[in-house]
Amino acid sequence: MAALTYLTSARRIVVKVGSALLVNTDGTLRAAWLDGLAHDLAGLKRRGYDIVIVSSGAIAFGRNMIIGADQQRNNARLSLAEKQAAAAIGQIRLNTEWQQAMAKHDMTTAQILLSPDDTETRRKHLNARATLITLLEHQIVPVVNENDTVATAEIRYGDNDRLAARVAQMISADALILLSDVDGLYSGDPNSDNTATHIPEVTNMTSDIMAMAGPARHAFSSGGMITKLEAARIATSAGCHMAICHGGDDHPIQQLYDGGIATWFRANSQPLQARKTWIDGGLTPKGTIMVDDGASLALSRGKSLLAAGITAVTGDFDKGDLIAITDQSNATIARGLTRYSASDIQLIKGHNSGEIETILGYRDHDEVIHADDLVVDAVARQSQKKDM
Repeated sequence: MAALTYLTSARRIVVKVGSALLVNTDGTLRAAWLDGLAHDLAGLKRRGYDIVIVSSGAIAFGRNMIIGADQQRNNARLSLAEKQAAAAIGQIRLNTEWQQAMAKHDMTTAQILLSPDDTETRRKHLNARATLITLLEHQIVPVVNENDTVATAEIRYGDNDRLAARVAQMISADALILLSDVDGLYSGDPNSDNTATHIPEVTNMTSDIMAMAGPARHAFSSGGMITKLEAARIATSAGCHMAICHGGDDHPIQQLYDGGIATWFRANSQPLQARKTWIDGGLTPKGTIMVDDGASLALSRGKSLLAAGITAVTGDFDKGDLIAITDQSNATIARGLTRYSASDIQLIKGHNSGEIETILGYRDHDEVIHADDLVVDAVARQSQKKDM
């Protein structure tokens, strides 16, 4: 696949912006650069892309308010408490700058703060995914950052490369673009190895590829090439292609779109296929939902599970848990992530979706299990085809 095809064939893109690109060493905004990037992102929106931004910069914006403008401390490492205080100050500035830059191109932004727990715990993962997808459906551009103000050293990502990959995985993105201070992966460190060659495409995340990573160099960088390669491993396993490209020049996305130098990491599956593989493997169902024949047929055709087709519920499970779905003969026909708890489903089973709010006092979703969060057993699917 030609490198450009990875981008042109995508429809949902995550763009990660590093602190060193957005913030000068004195803590001021690189305003002209951000304006150029916002112009590029507006162009993608006009082409019909969904866009999510994962932006560093909160700590870089706020650090001088904590340590002062003393140049001797500009390159010093902050303590965790200092980083959290700086993030609390800088997060307001970061969100404001993105909001103002995007508004010039008639784009509305929303601030999303995430922690590792939000992307790796199923229930929180589903909540965050639902919020992001809803924003995209309303043509709003989420700006995501790690929730540095409350995270501890033990539960932090520590960089936004891996966070960006988790977000791409969460929303089933087609492409992840890491705007960096390098133009891709090299066979060695090009700053110290004159024989290092640029690698335009990686089709498999082997141990040899991982060994090419080097340490972070910039004062504001919390990761280096190793974190970018770890992000590539996460993204590609989720069916998302990933690019590392130089973001320092004006209009970096347009340059990439025009075929600029980058390293593309190829995913070997589609995002939705990868998500369903994740659901289908390695998880133990917390309960069981029995469905009627009509719902069983609908599931075999790729439809979501609605409350109206549910006849019985067993087990004590919560929203976000993996559930087995059985037919009237008690044969398992599917597995999926539920959007309602066992106690709530007991109340709404057999009822139309429009009645959920009246029964529960709220309605998060029309579907009990959405088709994107559901894997139908292949044998059950074939059985339904034979009966048709």
